[in-house]
Amino acid sequence: MKLSYTLMYDGNPRTAADQVAGLEKAGIDVVWVAEAYGFDSPTLMGYLAARTETVEIGSAILNIYSRTPGTLLSTAAGLDNVSGGRAVLGLGASGPQVIEGWHGVPYSKPLGRTAEIIDLVRRGLKREVLTSDGIFTLPLTKEHGGVTGVGKPLKMLTHPERDTIPIWIAALGPKSVEQAATIADGWIPHLFHPERAHLVWGDALVAGAAKRSAELGPLGITAGGMVAIGEGPETKALLDFARPLFALYVGGMGARGKNFYNDVARAYGYEKEAEEIQDLYLSGKKKEAEALVPTDWLEAANLVGPASYVKERIAAFREAGVTHLTVMPASDDPAATVAQVKEWVS
Repeated sequence: MKLSYTLMYDGNPRTAADQVAGLEKAGIDVVWVAEAYGFDSPTLMGYLAARTETVEIGSAILNIYSRTPGTLLSTAAGLDNVSGGRAVLGLGASGPQVIEGWHGVPYSKPLGRTAEIIDLVRRGLKREVLTSDGIFTLPLTKEHGGVTGVGKPLKMLTHPERDTIPIWIAALGPKSVEQAATIADGWIPHLFHPERAHLVWGDALVAGAAKRSAELGPLGITAGGMVAIGEGPETKALLDFARPLFALYVGGMGARGKNFYNDVARAYGYEKEAEEIQDLYLSGKKKEAEALVPTDWLEAANLVGPASYVKERIAAFREAGVTHLTVMPASDDPAATVAQVKEWVS
């Protein structure tokens, strides 16, 4: 497996770049740069490109609503150029609270938009003349009203570093996961439980694989969590630091009935906990919600414990099909932790 690392939404980009440069030397293969409604992802990705030499730099995720297909294409090609061919384009639908609340764009047709964007980006990187007559219309004509009608089909002005860039999809729902397994280079799940993932996504992955083009190669999967290697209860106690993140997503990342992470928790078999966590979180009782996150889920989704146990968890992720193990070191020397895990996955 490759090793990946995810930068948090609320981090300081300059500090993050210093950290990534150190982790690169320790063996990190991919760094994912998150974007929600704070700092944008491409700015930091470009900065990381200048501060690193070998690590792949991926967006995780750029949503499919707030940027046009042309902008996503230009962004991906530009990042690939400044990084010397190390860009990874991570896309996702995000959720209606962010899309309609922050961007002011209707949250509609996520599957169709994703498919058309990926097709346009892939064609655009090959400098094909872009036309589309679907959700996106290229070029617009007078028939569409409110336009000048002088738009014409165009191809990319500059020559991309590569004519193919890996495209990953962040997906949780069965249909979107099936789509990822069909058309994407990789899949980005969240709060991944290796032993129960098949209960949620097994059928979708099989259905998508059956329609997958052989030209794409095997589907990549990135998942993992906190890493803390050590003996004794003080190490296991570090799992509590993951509780706020799990509670945030299960309880507060979306409205009631429109929270994809809550749906995943229920599908894992945590129906009662998912309902109670959401009730508490939405009523402002975040600490109480955090206390209800199932400990066995935290243990399964992270790599916390003695070295022998962490190796067992790595094997579980590998068995579940994970190709890129996400590691978030919880130690005073993150680079040393990464280097140690790198030896175990190689």
